[in-house]
Amino acid sequence: MKRSEVKDSDCPEFYRGYLNVIPEDMELVQFLENQLNNFPQFIRSIPEEKWNYSYAPGKWTVAQVFLHLLDTERVFQYRALRFGRKDTTPLAGFDQDEWAAQNPEADYSRAEIVESFQTVRKASIELFSRFSREDLDFKGRASDQFISLGALGFIMCGHIRYHRGILRERYL
Repeated sequence: MKRSEVKDSDCPEFYRGYLNVIPEDMELVQFLENQLNNFPQFIRSIPEEKWNYSYAPGKWTVAQVFLHLLDTERVFQYRALRFGRKDTTPLAGFDQDEWAAQNPEADYSRAEIVESFQTVRKASIELFSRFSREDLDFKGRASDQFISLGALGFIMCGHIRYHRGILRERYL
């Protein structure tokens, strides 16, 4: 599936910003794989002195941003599995700020975050590579909103790309 095949009606407006950072001609599994190859390099490029840096009071640290990305991808994987199995049960949302507050970023080294990202992303690639075109069109319900499985996959990619941009602009 190409990004250009995802319609506005495939996801809530809130998520469209994540979709809009993905090139229209990009294939979903290829983009997931591209990020598997290049995002760990970005993580490793962050200077050690910036790891626990926050650009303003009450904002996440660099480490918390990376753990947020891992948490979110895991949540999206679960949603993807449910949608891929045509499960129509409404799925609950999650409070990213509460999760970030409970995440033990001090317990993670840079190498462990890289390893966790690679593990989680490989699972996402394996999951999405098994879905048919029909599967990717299925709309499930999460956080009281309908979203297609294909849009969810691209949102996973866009979420990483979006936060990478925020890290570059505000943290580095």
